[in-house]
Amino acid sequence: MKNAILWGAAGGIGKALTQKLVDEGLAVVAVSRRPSEMKALTPHVIAADVTQPSQVAAAARMAGEMLPAFDLFLYTAGDIASLKVAEMTPADWNRLLAANLTGAFLTAQASLPLLAPDARLVFLGAVHERLRLPGLSAYAAAKAGLEAFAEALRKETRRPALVVRPGAVDTPFWHKVPFSMPKNALAPQALAETIFSALTEGKTGLLDL
Repeated sequence: MKNAILWGAAGGIGKALTQKLVDEGLAVVAVSRRPSEMKALTPHVIAADVTQPSQVAAAARMAGEMLPAFDLFLYTAGDIASLKVAEMTPADWNRLLAANLTGAFLTAQASLPLLAPDARLVFLGAVHERLRLPGLSAYAAAKAGLEAFAEALRKETRRPALVVRPGAVDTPFWHKVPFSMPKNALAPQALAETIFSALTEGKTGLLDL
């Protein structure tokens, strides 16, 4: 692996993955709504909202001009909120699905022409797809849809795809939900190490952490 494109790079996990990939010698194009936070990690930074088709398309064009074919595509963008179905507005539902699922479709579709023949696809799932806790219906539905999307995309493109389903990770996401962060929550850097190890070992499918 030489070149990577990472969508949603300014989140806690996205930053840790960007740093890990750079440390391992990869050139990384980091796409984020907050590009200023990424300039210290990689010179290849693009501003874009992954839920906006025009911005995603423009970012993909810019990425293709920055680096040759990408060996690695990563989608780590997302959002979360604790909202019961009876209280959730359509705007809430749409926002959570856009960040966690629609953005994955938009960025993957825009990135496909930029990928090397043996490029790998990585999507950040969540343990909540299995737990399906009260208040997280939209989040869980989006992550379940993400897994189905990644599997269908793997079959369509015949590219290796990996969906990582971590448990608790110590990121600002926990400020958005009324749950206490577990004491055994992973540091983002530890998760990044594990994901990179899985990639070097050639793992595909679902990776439960």
